[in-house]
Amino acid sequence: MLIITKILKYQILVIITVSLILTLAFDFISGGFAFLGGLIAFLPNAYLGFRINQAAKLDAKKFINSFYANESIKLVLTALFFLLVFRISDVKLLPLLACYVSTLSVFWFALLMR
Repeated sequence: MLIITKILKYQILVIITVSLILTLAFDFISGGFAFLGGLIAFLPNAYLGFRINQAAKLDAKKFINSFYANESIKLVLTALFFLLVFRISDVKLLPLLACYVSTLSVFWFALLMR
């Protein structure tokens, strides 16, 4: 659970940092869409991390089945969140995707730092 918690904390830090930078560099709306993009990455990851922590007590086969099921739910949640955001008129796509990708990149850096 420790690595999952650490990754989620770094993701929150990235969301706040990128949103703040885009707010200061452009405008509040850009920062808001950046924040939404970060949340679209963070919330499904937090869900999956929570579920993996719960499944850690299971035997190997049940753990793998649980992982695949919860990863599928994570993907559905991500798609749903994007659909909800795209219902907003005048979406600022660049800030949204910039923070989304930045938040997901925390996983890549976590692998490099291990």
